[in-house]
Amino acid sequence: MTGGEAGISRRRVLAVGAGALGVAVTGAACGGGSGGPGGAGDTGPRTVPVAQVPVGSAIVVGTVVVSQPTQGAFKAFSAVCTHEGCLVSRVDRDTVQCPCHGSLFSTVDGSALRGPAVAPLAPRDVTVSGDSVTVS
Repeated sequence: MTGGEAGISRRRVLAVGAGALGVAVTGAACGGGSGGPGGAGDTGPRTVPVAQVPVGSAIVVGTVVVSQPTQGAFKAFSAVCTHEGCLVSRVDRDTVQCPCHGSLFSTVDGSALRGPAVAPLAPRDVTVSGDSVTVS
């Protein structure tokens, strides 16, 4: 390209393309409202065996957190972080962590224990039938 020609440089095309890719990847990682499996729209009932939910802790199943704070008492919460919509994923004893910005939530009541999130995880309905816990 010469000095007088109008156009877009190869460097500009690469920069714009890389920026668009970054936005797409970030949107997917943070829930992005895609509605697909594991996304913010995946809200159907989940059933898990009672034996998979540790006493005093929790598990993350798709878009829900299922906890058993005390023997036989089950609770469930949305796994969608209240900060920016990422899915929480890491459980460490009685806390669950959002991988995007490090927010921590209680497995007992869903409350935000460490920000940037300040609102609790949304509660979900739990039904225990025999050896299964169903979250709706």
